[in-house]
Amino acid sequence: MTTTQLHTNPVLRGSSAPPAAAAAYFAAHLAFHADVSDVASALAAGGDPGFVVLDCRSTESWDQGHVPGAVHLPTALIAEQAGQLLDRSVPVVTYCWGPGCNGATRAALALAELGYQVKEMLGGFEFETWEGRRKRDVDPLTAPLDTDDCGC
Repeated sequence: MTTTQLHTNPVLRGSSAPPAAAAAYFAAHLAFHADVSDVASALAAGGDPGFVVLDCRSTESWDQGHVPGAVHLPTALIAEQAGQLLDRSVPVVTYCWGPGCNGATRAALALAELGYQVKEMLGGFEFETWEGRRKRDVDPLTAPLDTDDCGC
């Protein structure tokens, strides 16, 4: 690739991180985030998954559907109610609507500031309502069809 191509190609316009820096970044990323399929698999396995799933959305959003077994604690109430609902020795995985919303990030920050071990769940979720569990059609461009495992 020529020098001119390097400067006009937006992917390569900035320099890449050295491998050691990239490894440190990605290791940190995994320490802060949980993949939705990993959370779903751990919950589906039955028994104690070793973490609590926390839905930080409003009551109206919770009523529209939520992860089965999740604890409902809107972000605005975390400082006031987390101590009553969560055990500090159990890691918490926060979620909101999906990757386009940073509500789970704000909830994770609030919990971390209170001394909880916390990760943010990336991606969407299957949910349940007072009518029971519901499953929406999968977008084949963003999730695998006919399997719970993307193979990554």
